[in-house]
Amino acid sequence: MKFAIKSIVSAAAFVAAGAASAAAVTVPVGGSLNGLTLVEGAGTLSFSADLMAALDTGKVTVSSWNGGVATATKDVDGFYTEVSATAKVASAVIDSATNKYISVAVTGGATQNSPVLKGVSSGGFLTVGDLNVDLVNKKVYATVIGGNGVGTLSNYYLWDIVNPVVQDTFVVGTNQTLSTISGLQITTGGFNTFVQSLGLLSLGKGALQTVTDFGTITTKVTVAVPEPSTYALMALGVAAVGVAARRRRQG
Repeated sequence: MKFAIKSIVSAAAFVAAGAASAAAVTVPVGGSLNGLTLVEGAGTLSFSADLMAALDTGKVTVSSWNGGVATATKDVDGFYTEVSATAKVASAVIDSATNKYISVAVTGGATQNSPVLKGVSSGGFLTVGDLNVDLVNKKVYATVIGGNGVGTLSNYYLWDIVNPVVQDTFVVGTNQTLSTISGLQITTGGFNTFVQSLGLLSLGKGALQTVTDFGTITTKVTVAVPEPSTYALMALGVAAVGVAARRRRQG
């Protein structure tokens, strides 16, 4: 019986060790996991029609921030027909056991400027960038920089993802499109921060309240197998460590 108990304990410890080895690993651009390298990528937030209508109400302009690329087009009457912000992928968190994406983070974003407009806004600005999309908990965090005393808020919980989310797999692919994230519902704190930053008054606040979906996030990445030269360098590094260890033992 003692032997059986020890065997069970040993088996449990072995399983626990195996579970621990399957960890969430942050892979920066240029970094590798399980023989694959995250070469590059970009994520695009496309504003919803309701959000563009709210921007029109406040005569809000959109510009690029910190390496991000903002695109805004209007019709002949001056109303937005398309607004988006594209930023480079900085890193991804991968489940080392399943190779599933857990989250994806980008660097850069866009700034919105609201002019003084009677009944709509007292004036202000809002920058949203450095998005970090948590695919497991269906939350989006961001760097938010706001006017009117808001300041800089890092890793700020901004949106909930209300639509289904598919966790794609970290596999080889060039310009590979990951599952589109849609149904971005702003948090209560996020809404209040937007209102304060942009200086929204009754009409502007009312327009923002009608936005139940802020848009969609589309991400494309390039994942590759490391070049043979990379493996050669790794082998040289391992060999060098072995030589140094032998020298220490001989000394």
